[in-house]
Amino acid sequence: MKNKILKQIAIFAVAFGLGGVAYASSGVVAPQYKWMTLAVFGAIIAATMFVTYLAARSTHSTSEFYAAGRSVSGIQNGWAIAGDYLSAASFLGIAGLISLYGYDGFMYSVGWLVAYITVLLVIAEPCRNIGKYTMGDILAFRNDPKKTKTVAAISTIVVSTFYMTAQMVGGGVLIKTLIGIDYEISVAGVGVLMLAYVVFGGMKATTWVQIIKAVLLVTASLVLVTLVWAPYGFSLPGYLQNVVNNPEVQQQVARLLGDQANTMTLTELGQRFLEPGLFLKNPIDQISLGIALVFGTAGMPHILMRFFTVPTAQAARTSVIWAMAIIGGFYVLTLFLGTGAATLVGASYITAIDPGGNMAAPLLAQYLGGGENSIMGNFFLAFVAAVAFATIVAVVAGLVLASASAMAHDIYVGVIRGDNATPQEQVMAARISSLIVGIMAIGVGILAKGQNVAHLVALAFAVAASSNLPCVFLTLYWKRCNTWGIVCGMIGGSFMAIALVLVSPNMTYPKLVLASANKVLAGAPAHDGKPAVPGAAEKVAALKGKLDAAKDAAEKKSITLELMRAQRTHDKAVADIKKFEGQTTSIVGLEKPLISLKNPGLISVPFGFLMVLIFSLMTRDKRSEEMWEELYVRQNTGINAEKATVH
Repeated sequence: MKNKILKQIAIFAVAFGLGGVAYASSGVVAPQYKWMTLAVFGAIIAATMFVTYLAARSTHSTSEFYAAGRSVSGIQNGWAIAGDYLSAASFLGIAGLISLYGYDGFMYSVGWLVAYITVLLVIAEPCRNIGKYTMGDILAFRNDPKKTKTVAAISTIVVSTFYMTAQMVGGGVLIKTLIGIDYEISVAGVGVLMLAYVVFGGMKATTWVQIIKAVLLVTASLVLVTLVWAPYGFSLPGYLQNVVNNPEVQQQVARLLGDQANTMTLTELGQRFLEPGLFLKNPIDQISLGIALVFGTAGMPHILMRFFTVPTAQAARTSVIWAMAIIGGFYVLTLFLGTGAATLVGASYITAIDPGGNMAAPLLAQYLGGGENSIMGNFFLAFVAAVAFATIVAVVAGLVLASASAMAHDIYVGVIRGDNATPQEQVMAARISSLIVGIMAIGVGILAKGQNVAHLVALAFAVAASSNLPCVFLTLYWKRCNTWGIVCGMIGGSFMAIALVLVSPNMTYPKLVLASANKVLAGAPAHDGKPAVPGAAEKVAALKGKLDAAKDAAEKKSITLELMRAQRTHDKAVADIKKFEGQTTSIVGLEKPLISLKNPGLISVPFGFLMVLIFSLMTRDKRSEEMWEELYVRQNTGINAEKATVH
């Protein structure tokens, strides 16, 4: 019966991949090449659904559903971790930042990679030896099971929901921009596929989908980088010198620097692209962001779950090393993807398509294949679009599995049933929980259409860094850590992180938005020797006049791109005024941010550690003290770790 249902879902999912393109009314892919996108999407979806079908046939026990029966090898788990970690933001966002801001965009890559050093040194092996399936199992080993599993489950669901919502919204927007599929259909498609992976295949299907996605992502990037770098004989100095001398790069730097660029030579402008400060201008904010990334990664529930899938502690270490190598290698490739897009496609065209630069890698693929009117160019673009789609689905599947595990294993089995549920009841609870979380994710993703969800990513990493990591780290390495320290540390760290984000620049402040929008529409008169700035409507009208008068094809293209940006700026200002008219404060009643930090890690992470320390010292817990020696031996030796999956 289960296999019959799975086959029906597989047919529906592939039909989405094939038929969803029929709804694509616009997008970067030209209409005459939609069939190619259809074929590529259909092939990737069909491959992942076949993997899910195979995994479903062998997923029967609790261990198989949550931890793939601890049968995943270190190398396989390393690829799966990479697939879990390399989201659409990594593939599209980082390449876009580099294409627009150069060196500063690449620094984001470094921050993501360094995070795994923390995971390797202090988290991977002990977690595998101590836990069963979830973060709650790690905390419950020496502390009160019901209290710690409750707070751990709540934290897991909160972090996963924040991150999942951002992925769903970002995925809907990106797929619509890439190939024109309606936002709602994109979100629903992601949700249906993700539910099929998780509900039927559990961790086995999710693992293999993540492996497939990681291989596709790395392969696509390698092909693009080879085409970008090969003309320079794979010489890094020669390639970077071309970046410095590129007119598109020099113009972009001049736009970013404004008046400061007037005193610089063209070579100096190009060199500035390879130096810091074009995007990351606040050192304190970057330190805070770095803290959240490094510690937040080690506290992400869907990352922690991956270490329960390997058979030995050595395999856990091996998986992290492989993950670091794959992720690190990929982020090095983003340097060439971003700079290649900057030189070959140009920031003008990239920002005309998408102001955030997220289309840099897809547009680079289209260019390298022969351009927007070529078959190979659109094939490359279709492949990149399909990989981006697979990336979103794989990451969301991991997040849903983490949330469902917290609901079913920690709350239902651990707290409500007191670990007395039968294996069949546990698997059924897991599948029902997955279905509930998945449906909620689709609903929230659709309701959040058009909303600014950038702060949700900051929230996810901030809560994971401020709540999850301090509790996991101290329960593993500090003898005095106890139940109340864990409970208060997890609650306190979460609330501090959330509170700081709610009063940070990440939130929307209507008064500031309206002032900015009115300034855009009104322009500015000449002042202190500076020329007057025309209003957005006047600028659009002037550009339309220039376009009508232009005769040279290159000139027309340049004016068209400028007109697209000007029109978008005008439309956004008008929409902002209409949306926020009559409003003066944010959702927490503020007219402007209370703090300048966009990410609260610098404050909330130390606060989370401090809460665990203070409440552990203020209280005593006999169980926490008695179980310390067993935990110490087991986390370092792995003795009896195999019993963790036995119920």
